[in-house]
Amino acid sequence: MDTGDMVPPVAASDDALAPRVVLFDFDGVLLHGDAFYFFVRSRYERSWLRRLLVLPCLPWLLLQLPFSRRRVARTLVHAALFGTGEARYQALARSYAAEMVQHSRLFNRDALRQLRRHQQAGDRVIVVTGCEQALVGGILEQLGLGDVELLASRLRATGLGMRTGFHNIGANKLKALAAHGVTAWQQAYSDSLMDVPMLKPAAEPVLVNGTPKLCKKMDAALGRVVGRVAWR
Repeated sequence: MDTGDMVPPVAASDDALAPRVVLFDFDGVLLHGDAFYFFVRSRYERSWLRRLLVLPCLPWLLLQLPFSRRRVARTLVHAALFGTGEARYQALARSYAAEMVQHSRLFNRDALRQLRRHQQAGDRVIVVTGCEQALVGGILEQLGLGDVELLASRLRATGLGMRTGFHNIGANKLKALAAHGVTAWQQAYSDSLMDVPMLKPAAEPVLVNGTPKLCKKMDAALGRVVGRVAWR
């Protein structure tokens, strides 16, 4: 048999074989609201001692609020977790995650369905969020999504209790993805301008429940028209 004109098969490239990488923000996308805010608020609601602890700081917090909301939030988090060790915090986060999942209206059903569709299609789904690792991980597990890869913020243990550590927001999400070995992604879902660093490299950035004003700002920030979805 003459094989002179036969072309040898071309081996598939690693890129062709690799699954699509799809990123999801958590707060405002899979969840209506901010999970860690809900958790911290519950710490104050359940303990009048913690409310008393933060009371002397109120004048300073009110003065700081116009200049640094982040500093105010950090102070409130530190007071809410004062005296709470790592093991105790992990238990509290798991317990509160189970409570949250009982309130189905807190979650965006359309977003959860879309995440599961991506999984069923064989995509590699990663939740990349500013929410704290133990809390959001517990919520995903309670939702039956414990197998989803997760990159989140982390607290650190100190002698005074748990304190803010790595805050996985903005450009820090790119650092977390790079440390996780992810350098390219096809699709990314977010509801916030803070996620511009994560959305910009995506082939298909998607803005979730964006107002017309936010859509215009996002288009300008990305230099192209962003995809839009209205989910409930």
